[in-house]
Amino acid sequence: MTRLHRAIATLAVLTAAIATTAGCTGDGANTKDTIAGPTPAADRTPLSLTVRPRADSTDLPVSTEIGTRVVGGSVDQVRLVDAHGDRVAGSLRPDGTSWVPAEPLAYHRRYTATVVAVGARRQHVERSTTFTTMREPSNRVGTGMYVQDGQTYGVGMPIAVEILRDVPKNLRAAVQRRLFVRSDPPQPGAWHWFSPQRVEYRPATWWQPGTKLTVRMALGGLPLGHGGYGDTDRTATARIGSDRVELRITNEPKQLRVYQNGKLTRTMPVSLGKADAPSSSGHMVIMDKAAHTVFDTRGIPGENYVAPVDNAQRLTWGGEFIHAAPWSVADQGHNNVSHGCVNISDPDAAWLFARTHIGDPVTVSGTGTPLAEGNGWTDWNMTWSDFLAGSALPVPASVRDAKAYEP
Repeated sequence: MTRLHRAIATLAVLTAAIATTAGCTGDGANTKDTIAGPTPAADRTPLSLTVRPRADSTDLPVSTEIGTRVVGGSVDQVRLVDAHGDRVAGSLRPDGTSWVPAEPLAYHRRYTATVVAVGARRQHVERSTTFTTMREPSNRVGTGMYVQDGQTYGVGMPIAVEILRDVPKNLRAAVQRRLFVRSDPPQPGAWHWFSPQRVEYRPATWWQPGTKLTVRMALGGLPLGHGGYGDTDRTATARIGSDRVELRITNEPKQLRVYQNGKLTRTMPVSLGKADAPSSSGHMVIMDKAAHTVFDTRGIPGENYVAPVDNAQRLTWGGEFIHAAPWSVADQGHNNVSHGCVNISDPDAAWLFARTHIGDPVTVSGTGTPLAEGNGWTDWNMTWSDFLAGSALPVPASVRDAKAYEP
């Protein structure tokens, strides 16, 4: 069927750490060292601290982080204030390499950062540095993410981020470091670049039911190449549903089976794509839901129809849906007559629509036409090793070796 309008959900997002200022030199920074009491020789590792940005740096992006490097100790606190003395909220990255402001800094404003490191036997080192951010750029790049605040999703929900301009390869690691995902309970996961404009995150296995997701897409003011800067930060807190709902669709027999927490709850006859418009076989998720919509294929070669449709659930960007199709009830369970969609009856479509979430896993098999990578949220249609190969950053061993869902 025809593709529904792809609107970028301007809401929330996503998770990791930046490269633009996460560094380790602090040339010209003010220094105050305090060493308390004599220490045994074994504890006399010199405590040193360097910070970035360099003192009196100017024209920095508002995505700037306070980079830190400590030898012989760890960062104890970071304080960032603007020229008015107003304190900026933020937090240290888990690896301690930089401190990340909770939101983009203000344009064309002077800031002072003070970092305190502590070592053995109450050693303290303090460094301060000042810098000024750039003027607001005219070239802002639109961004979006497909996780919305306060929503509930299925266990297969990826965190998809879209950037409305190609990101050069040499900048993708910096982008990925500004995408933050936290799950409660914690579950290992990773990012994969499906294209220069789209990067998606998934856990190694389906999300645990009831998981809380906190996402920040911290791209506001981040350099994205060709003189463009990210338009804004986006954040969202969402939940995974309390039940694991999974749909399995087969060509032979022509059925849709619904599983809840591993138990078969309903079987429905279906009609899939006809020979010249076959349905895709593969591992997908429900991407969008519309109780009432219109499929309009005028202008698409070989198709020319306008059809109102009820209880439509999108599976691919190419226009494959599960939806009510009262016109094909006689063929459902027997013949494939659709334009690629999964046709079911009105009662079955209404029943299913009331029980699914965006992000519920859907598997279609036996059609002979494999699902194309990136035609929808195809994160689960890849092996874990192939998915990890699409990361712009090194993948930790704990994530690489995690038990993973394999198609």
